[in-house]
Amino acid sequence: MVRLTVHLIAKSNNFSKACRSESLQQYLKKLTHLNFSNRSIEDIDDLSMCRNLTVLYLYDNQISQICNLGFASNLTHLYMQNNNISCIENLSSLHKLSKLFLGGNSITVVEGLDELKSLKELHVEGQKLPRGEKLVFDPRSISSLSETLCIVNISKNNIDEIWDLAPLRKLTHLYATDNQLQDILELETVFSQWSQLRLLDLNRNPVCHKPKYRDRLITACKILEDLDGKQINELSRQFLVNWKASKDAKKKLDDGEEQITNQLTTDFCTGPQHPFAHDRSSSLSKPSEYGKPGVTFRTAQVQGDSRGKRSGGIYIPLRTGRL
Repeated sequence: MVRLTVHLIAKSNNFSKACRSESLQQYLKKLTHLNFSNRSIEDIDDLSMCRNLTVLYLYDNQISQICNLGFASNLTHLYMQNNNISCIENLSSLHKLSKLFLGGNSITVVEGLDELKSLKELHVEGQKLPRGEKLVFDPRSISSLSETLCIVNISKNNIDEIWDLAPLRKLTHLYATDNQLQDILELETVFSQWSQLRLLDLNRNPVCHKPKYRDRLITACKILEDLDGKQINELSRQFLVNWKASKDAKKKLDDGEEQITNQLTTDFCTGPQHPFAHDRSSSLSKPSEYGKPGVTFRTAQVQGDSRGKRSGGIYIPLRTGRL
């Protein structure tokens, strides 16, 4: 097993060049950058003598666990991509860490980042996931990074939704290519909350084939400058923004008219009758024939006047009007 130790560091070319003027302890104390990438390293030993380390390159090795980095309180950049890491852990003391590279490992859950209050970049692309699984995000870690994280790379992780990333309101760059994103409405909703988003790459996702995909995302992201590797012309953006505003206004107007029409229909069908409405079947007014003025009939009990006669209890109608 190859372990990263102070003795391995002592054998490095950089120390050999400096050994004439200083001891190993002095050299390690002054060390700020350490590059042991592609050395078949499987484990990290106690490196507490390297207290001023700010950048550590350990990519392209065989490391299976993040460990023994508690001493590195000044570390700002950690490169551990393309190893065999399956869990993000033991990073809580790295309070100054601003860039974390963990792509190409075997991580299934993005977690253990709660204490990284200075983290601005997170790269977890291309994890070696079990068949049919996707990379998921621990809400606690995402919430703790909501005020600092600016750049995220989650490409090639079989991700089909990004609701969990919505709290990252300081995000400026998102790389999410080669995933399974397909809900354009979800993307519009989440991206509209990221007011500082400037670069977005969703190439080779199913959503890219949706109608008006590019237009809809440009209008949702107010200051987006680059979408899928293509720059956004400000004139085109303004045209799309105006088009969407006009479309929304028309929809609002149509909805209002439809509501009024529905209300009128309801009132007509169920509202009170006009006070002069009456039943045609009870009408005693009938049009006269041949265009003559109408003849109005009324039923009245004749009490022996000269205009009508009473006969056997039968009421004889009186006729009025012109003959």
